[in-house]
Amino acid sequence: MSALAPEGAPDLRGQGGKKNPRSGRLLRHADFERVYKQGRRHFSTNITVFYLRRAEGEGMRVGFTVGRALGGAVDRNRMKRRLREAVRLSRTSPGPAVDVVINPKKSVRTVEFSVLLAEVSRAFEVIRQKMADEPRGKG
Repeated sequence: MSALAPEGAPDLRGQGGKKNPRSGRLLRHADFERVYKQGRRHFSTNITVFYLRRAEGEGMRVGFTVGRALGGAVDRNRMKRRLREAVRLSRTSPGPAVDVVINPKKSVRTVEFSVLLAEVSRAFEVIRQKMADEPRGKG
């Protein structure tokens, strides 16, 4: 156990990108814009999730948008760390070919992690169901 990790927490150091591979992240501004403009939304208490099916590829690509209105850099980075961990624990592979953008609300800073994890898991389940229901060519 690492001296930096609290008792009972998994030691994630040294995993070299295995926990969140680059192929599973949404990185380009154009991709974020496309999801916002053409995608669908799922609302929950602490997060809003935007999603859009991709024409090619496999698996979910996830990105986060945490604006300055949600707090200073320390608070925003803490929110992103919590969300990344919730996504890591909720993700099933390979899943549908879909781009996902998660927008947290200010409450993400303080809400219990189990609640956040449940919301992310539920959002991913809704996305999987919607993608299974709609034809591949749409989106």
